[in-house]
Amino acid sequence: MPLLDIESLVVEYHTLRANVKAVDRVSLSMEKGHTLGLVGESGCGKSTLGLSTIRLVPPPGKIASGHIVLGETDIINCSDEDIRKVRGKRVGYIFQDPMTSLNPVKRIGAHFVEMIHTHEPEVSEQDALKRGKDVLERLGILPERIDDFPHQFSGGMRQRVMIGLALALGPDLLIADEPTTSLDVIVEAQIIELLKELKKSLKLTLILITHNIGIVAETADRVAVMYAGRLAELGLTDDLFEKPMHPYTQALLNSVPNITKKGQVLSWIPGAPPDLAEPPPGCLYHPRCPHAFDRCKKEEPSLTKHNGTYVACHLYDRR
Repeated sequence: MPLLDIESLVVEYHTLRANVKAVDRVSLSMEKGHTLGLVGESGCGKSTLGLSTIRLVPPPGKIASGHIVLGETDIINCSDEDIRKVRGKRVGYIFQDPMTSLNPVKRIGAHFVEMIHTHEPEVSEQDALKRGKDVLERLGILPERIDDFPHQFSGGMRQRVMIGLALALGPDLLIADEPTTSLDVIVEAQIIELLKELKKSLKLTLILITHNIGIVAETADRVAVMYAGRLAELGLTDDLFEKPMHPYTQALLNSVPNITKKGQVLSWIPGAPPDLAEPPPGCLYHPRCPHAFDRCKKEEPSLTKHNGTYVACHLYDRR
């Protein structure tokens, strides 16, 4: 039985122009102990999919249809009280910007106490602080700094605090949404190494949401490539990097600089993602795709399995 099972999920944002489908009929599952990399350009629906797993899609967004099951818990249909028990306790979430996610007028220790008391009210404040110190020390932060305020930490240290808060209650699933945003490359590498070490030592199940496809290559077991709210490709990391099938996945990989290739000519993806208030007919990628043919402009491709990889492209489904 998978730890997380998402089936035909649709998330809409209701606007004056149209009902925009930020996530459109996405299905995927995760086994315990695995890491899924969720990649794609900005605005493709990665964060919306992540927030849906804990029912935190901000208004005017709403989950329109589909199923999300965590273990035996029906996330979409459970009560507000039950979903609060899931957030933090069963699903830890690392948000994009730690400076805006941490309360600037509360000490770090108060963040740990509040979260632990919410789920385990029988734990004393002293014991909650001790647990917070133990977590911080494991993440390379001096325990006494639990009395500091968020502004007294660097960006990388604040991100470590966010990771600590997400892990403090031993969740079944950890979702890291752009955990290295705004960090320099050295600190970024430290955070990724930290996540890899924690995954191994704590046997974490991790969803890593990022636009940096190079990070996914180092950490993920499987990769899901999203484009305009839909899954373009889903497969094992090694297979996807060695032989990407979808033209969008190929374009993403070709746009990553490779320091081992002397004289490499950098490439880019022409055009821009579609306006989802007025999406084009057929395949949403066809206006930018160098391989598009007539069928692509008229008929939407379905996600089908080819050589172990799921891909939504008419190139592999010619009739």
